[in-house]
Amino acid sequence: MCLLLDPGCVAAAPGAVLPAPDEPTWEDCKAAIGEARALAEELPPDHLSRYFAERHLHQAKVEAGNAEFDECLEMAARASAEVRERRHELLPGEKLKVLKPDE
Repeated sequence: MCLLLDPGCVAAAPGAVLPAPDEPTWEDCKAAIGEARALAEELPPDHLSRYFAERHLHQAKVEAGNAEFDECLEMAARASAEVRERRHELLPGEKLKVLKPDE
């Protein structure tokens, strides 16, 4: 029951689900993806860490499309960490070869 004098009182339709005020939103996710993408684009296209960061960003978009914004933020953070820490690098002379699904 909600009293009108209670400042935390919010009137809602029965059965309505209100998001928690600290839950991430689509806007938060979009901003995180944009920042991580900008970091990834600083690396050369054939850099292994950029490849992995782009995979994380793809998954972040999938999570956002499923309205899983907390997972979206987590995947965007993984992409940023991948680029900042350069967790994956090729040795001189090595090349990244990504196989297609039919190979």
